Amino acid sequence: QAQLVESGGGLVQPGGSLRLSCAASGFLFSNYAMSWYRQAPGKERELVATITSAGGSTNYADSVKGRFTISRDNAKRTVYLQMNSLQSEDTAVYYCKALWMRVYWGQGTQVTVSS
Repeated sequence: QAQLVESGGGLVQPGGSLRLSCAASGFLFSNYAMSWYRQAPGKERELVATITSAGGSTNYADSVKGRFTISRDNAKRTVYLQMNSLQSEDTAVYYCKALWMRVYWGQGTQVTVSS
């Protein structure tokens, strides 16, 4: 059974950093493009970053460019999101998504940026 499990969320002060992880199981991870999305209260889910299956190409939302970095380790079946210079506007539930033959979503991890 395919599964994505996010971890690494929490409470951080403005200007701080967090690294999210998303561990995959039950499907051929190395064939899938991986993305991070986020959803803030009262807002629609938005795409944050995407990485291709082999990790050779990445894309970012304008709001996080230069602050967030997506990466993956296919041997560990894990995708990461390094988040630096966090701002209150980054507060949201962060989800990872796998896309190829099928689409899989994780359950989300809460990130709260507050002093």
